[in-house]
Amino acid sequence: MSSDTPDAAAWRRAITRFVTVIPHTRGFGLTVLEAGPERVLLRLPWDDDLLGDSTRGLLHGGVATMLLDTACGSSVLPALPEPEVCPTLDLRVDHYRPGVTGQDLHVEARVVSVTASVVFTEGRLWQCAERPIARGIANFMRLGARNTPPGFKQALFAAENDHD
Repeated sequence: MSSDTPDAAAWRRAITRFVTVIPHTRGFGLTVLEAGPERVLLRLPWDDDLLGDSTRGLLHGGVATMLLDTACGSSVLPALPEPEVCPTLDLRVDHYRPGVTGQDLHVEARVVSVTASVVFTEGRLWQCAERPIARGIANFMRLGARNTPPGFKQALFAAENDHD
């Protein structure tokens, strides 16, 4: 490992910066618990604005989809030799059971395979330590260094006082 390879703490700060650029994840208070080449783990604190069925107290399916897409997309960055822009190519969500009111949401994602043009990921969403609410399979298109904005890596890893 070279000295310029980011450690787990640097990746956690970088992925935090990445997800807080997205207005809805910032607004709902999505936090990065772990980040690195092996996996990304995020937590979304419960908020009643996440309800899709307020009568029965059930999570909106779009929230599950957003969390899986965000976590899977975040897992791509540390899995590549250098961070690059990789938009979602496709996303499949298998809903196993409804999320319920009052419990924080946790989502974990990891990269399964990296090719020259696509990154394949999978994620899992749950509440407490119970069985999963949903599973996501997401694929991301690699745009490469040529189509990644100059300074993308530097923006991810900027010192705390270097941004905003």
